[in-house]
Amino acid sequence: MKTFRLTVSSPDGHAFDGEVVRLDVRGTEGELAVMAGHIPFVTSVVKGGCAVWTDEDTKRTATLDGGLLTVGSDRVTLLSGSFCFDQ
Repeated sequence: MKTFRLTVSSPDGHAFDGEVVRLDVRGTEGELAVMAGHIPFVTSVVKGGCAVWTDEDTKRTATLDGGLLTVGSDRVTLLSGSFCFDQ
């Protein structure tokens, strides 16, 4: 699968910066999945869980404190008040 660059930042600094195949988050309008080639958009993200797929078989779950998601043509940025990968 194609990958895209995901940067997750919080006031504590970069929580994640790397190539991924998919990001699952909950926006204010509902659940969404971002994959390579997604149409660019900006949306707010609600507090709760999210998933970062680093490859087709590896999913890392995390908890975030809401924020802002920006999807560009080849880069995705998630800004959140807090972001922590689950153990």
